Amino acid sequence: MTQPKTVLFICTHNAGRSQLGAHLLSHLGDERLVATSAGISPAEVINPAVAASLQELGIDTDAAHPRAVTAGDLDAADVVVLMKPGLSLPGPVRGELVEWSFPDPSSWEADGVRELRDAVDESVRGLAARLTS
Repeated sequence: MTQPKTVLFICTHNAGRSQLGAHLLSHLGDERLVATSAGISPAEVINPAVAASLQELGIDTDAAHPRAVTAGDLDAADVVVLMKPGLSLPGPVRGELVEWSFPDPSSWEADGVRELRDAVDESVRGLAARLTS
């Protein structure tokens, strides 16, 4: 069996968009893909509205904590997904670089986050299908 591909989702605070991407990819349950996330300037906790929107899908975020992206993360990832284009990274990307443009949900209520969650989910599913085909 081949090694699973590591997909690293990055946003500014690792509290919203990148957490959505990583949790939604993990939720697909495809053993060929490993999801992780990090941020440029991590927040202290995951955005509560983001966590609630994931909980609605049965996804538990209790063990997840925002963290800073490292050069080692970038080197280890097969695919790096920037949830906001143009982020300043702490080193070069070894694998494939994908740039998506999703708005920052840091001040949003649950209703707005649901729409974002569903849009991220659609992109994640497309990426997963491409990576596993």
